[in-house]
Amino acid sequence: MRLVYIYHSGFAIEGDGFSILFDFYRDALLADCSHYVHDHLLKREGPLYVFASHFHPDHFNPEILTWKEEKPDTIYLLSRDILKRRRAKESDARFLRVGDIYQDGLLWVKAFGSTDVGVSFLLRLEGKTIFHAGDLNNWHWADESTPEEVKDAEGRYLKEISRLREETDKLDLAMFPVDPRLGSDFDRGARQLVDRLRIAIFVPMHYWEMPDKTKVVEPYVTGKGTRFCLLPSPGASVEF
Repeated sequence: MRLVYIYHSGFAIEGDGFSILFDFYRDALLADCSHYVHDHLLKREGPLYVFASHFHPDHFNPEILTWKEEKPDTIYLLSRDILKRRRAKESDARFLRVGDIYQDGLLWVKAFGSTDVGVSFLLRLEGKTIFHAGDLNNWHWADESTPEEVKDAEGRYLKEISRLREETDKLDLAMFPVDPRLGSDFDRGARQLVDRLRIAIFVPMHYWEMPDKTKVVEPYVTGKGTRFCLLPSPGASVEF
């Protein structure tokens, strides 16, 4: 399988006869001036599974709901807050709450919690276990929060990671926020994740236009036996 970075928290997985798309915000403009999703992904053979972790516009673009007209075998797996916020209709998708499971002949999906809004996604397919965190992170904002607020944010985050660990302690691929806007200790959530789970490949996301700043966590991640894989520009990819 191949993981392709689109933008922000948006990624695609290309498999043999299927495709997966997470948290589409905007398309990736490639070197040949084509657009990855519209010119390539939507034209691949096999079903396309489209995930959205929550309604925030940097994670959910309502344009995705039109793609079924071009690609009828598109399957939408969206966080239920998108429906509650009236960003979509009941008939548009399968909407998942925390704890919900979707399964078909190709993949198994379970929705886990978030420390912001919506859900995170755990997938199993082709012998691989894959995690897309959505906005699950230790959003401590330590430079502008009280010690009590920082402690509360960390407690809520670690509780969600514990729930994930009850399901699995091993991930083949994890896409996880490393957001420099948090200020001091902005990679704390990433470090806590690799402390608690055995992860083969860690891919940072949600870094906006600051990919190089995510490299601060690379020594810690690799020290845990995990491959740190920064995909710094739209269209960058890695086989896994």
